Amino acid sequence: MDVSSAAEEIEELKAEVGHRVDAQRQELIQLSLKIHDNPELGLQEKKAVSWLISYLQRNGFQIKEHIADLPTAFYATYGRGKPAIALLAEYDALPGIGHACGHNIIAASAVGAAVASKFAIDRLGGSIVVVGAPAEENFGAKIDMVKAGIFDEIDVAMMTHPDVLNLLTIAALACASVEVEFFGRPAHAAAQPYEGINALEALILSFNSINSLRQHIKEKARIHGIITDGGDAPNIVPAHSAAEFLIRTMDNNYIDELKEKVLNCFKGASLATGARLEYKWDDKVYASMKNNMVLAQLFKRNLESLGRHVELSTPFGFGSTDMGNVSQVVPSIHPMVAIASREVLIHSPEFASAAASEAGHEGLLDAAKSMSMTVVDIIGQSGMLDKIRQEFCNNG
Repeated sequence: MDVSSAAEEIEELKAEVGHRVDAQRQELIQLSLKIHDNPELGLQEKKAVSWLISYLQRNGFQIKEHIADLPTAFYATYGRGKPAIALLAEYDALPGIGHACGHNIIAASAVGAAVASKFAIDRLGGSIVVVGAPAEENFGAKIDMVKAGIFDEIDVAMMTHPDVLNLLTIAALACASVEVEFFGRPAHAAAQPYEGINALEALILSFNSINSLRQHIKEKARIHGIITDGGDAPNIVPAHSAAEFLIRTMDNNYIDELKEKVLNCFKGASLATGARLEYKWDDKVYASMKNNMVLAQLFKRNLESLGRHVELSTPFGFGSTDMGNVSQVVPSIHPMVAIASREVLIHSPEFASAAASEAGHEGLLDAAKSMSMTVVDIIGQSGMLDKIRQEFCNNG
């Protein structure tokens, strides 16, 4: 087959998988709305998983449940052999405001793209995998999945997140978290303050030290925290205080250095006040996002073919995601598809409403089409997978 004929076949396949997403339109919208209307927190997403698995099974996928010892994680496969292309589904909600991050759209678009991609797999070979990834918001389950080797046989991974912009890449930050406690000695704050050791003052001093540290850390690094215990009564010298902090950086290699700088702020406050310090770093560290630009450009062309204008990258400040950990072990993308106007904030009630709106439905379908069309590009274009792998290897 000559080059022009091969290109024509790819375009025909892409048009067909797009039609196959359209053929699922009502089912995918209903699936998205069911998940949206029944919000479940991380590792409790039993209804969402049941609906997603049922849909995939009806469409010929083989299912493995409870992968990586996670009760609401699953692995659904269609086809055999290489390349193995993973589409990631998230479906956990936020406390109090439900699907204000639009994970119902992520889940429905992933399964819709996977079912549509079956046509390309049957024609060209390879396999399509839906990885059901729970608890992105509160647990970082993909970190556990990476450690368990879930992505060891995957060649390419992608997911599409709803947003207020159509974005090609995100600048997700590496993130470590720490819980801190100070233990002092109580005393009457008016009668005998000199007998006390003020645990709250140690925590306040820690905050002030961290504020002084900010001007001496790398650009785009972030440190933020909250006080979770500041004492029992204003007339008692606080004998206990507690806080939680997040430390974020663009550079995975800088995270350990920054952690040490922050810890020294707590240690100094302990020494200055006499309050005993205890701390615990979370054993899960979110990695920064390693965007594969060869793969991203394929997705961009496909999304733009649907009439959307795509911006190159997010303004700094996306936050962190466990998809960053996936991107460190397999070529990955995490593009964004707009479902609301720019003034709407993600993680707000307004965005939760958008995730169930007509604009949300169109974002779902465009995400599914773009991902399935990108699957065609990966398996249909000669040498494309090698280009994706080469960039991944050359990009650290």
